[in-house]
Amino acid sequence: MPSRTPPILDIRAATVYRGRSRVFHDLNLTIKHGQHTVILGPNGAGKTTLLKLLSRELYPAAEPNTVLRLFGRERWDIWELRSRLGIVSSDLQQDYQGTASGREVVLSGLRSSIGTYVHQRFSREEHERAERILEEIAGADLAQRLYASLSTGQQRRLLLARALVHDPEALLLDEPTSGLDIAACFHYLATIRELMRRGKTMILVTHHIHEIPPEIDRIVLLKKGRTVADGPKQAVLTEQTLTDLFTVPLRLLESGGFYQVVPG
Repeated sequence: MPSRTPPILDIRAATVYRGRSRVFHDLNLTIKHGQHTVILGPNGAGKTTLLKLLSRELYPAAEPNTVLRLFGRERWDIWELRSRLGIVSSDLQQDYQGTASGREVVLSGLRSSIGTYVHQRFSREEHERAERILEEIAGADLAQRLYASLSTGQQRRLLLARALVHDPEALLLDEPTSGLDIAACFHYLATIRELMRRGKTMILVTHHIHEIPPEIDRIVLLKKGRTVADGPKQAVLTEQTLTDLFTVPLRLLESGGFYQVVPG
């Protein structure tokens, strides 16, 4: 019997502009609960624009057949949406308030702010929740340290804890291991895999093949604002599709469910 739960994301016939430039025309994309998905494409494919659509920073052009729904709804209070879809983006990492402590970074997720402010009040329960997530995801030793003083990997873990403080149903991660060294990359990927095992639906937006965990079951390939392939990982992630996507000959290597590419 078909599920009556609306999909996390339902985009139909969407045309999207950034300034005067049209990025997408007739974009169609649906992601259901439990459907771990990677949006993969080179720079200029439209990945950033798609992220901004999902975070409600951009909207499609108002056309008769266009639909953009998150969790079955077209209109959202942004604070309420953050409690269901946790987002960690490159823009957030770069723009986050450097003088915030690790604890404040996690607490700020409860107000969808990029720091905490004197007018904000947090309940005892909210403080306790933030402390639990902070310790589990980032480590309690980061609680007092300033965001600006941390490594890229430590910042990324704090922002992941911030996204999780509401216990959202799904996570949207933008190039999650970009800028991390090998140890931090593997640690972060292990955390993502554990979250998927706990039932969080994962949506990754990236151009890095090595970021795709074995648990990902669907790959969507974007190129120049078009979906050029969409389907099961084994069918879509091939040497030919990746060579066509990145316009350079590639060989695809697999080990333990992870993939990497080398020159073809």
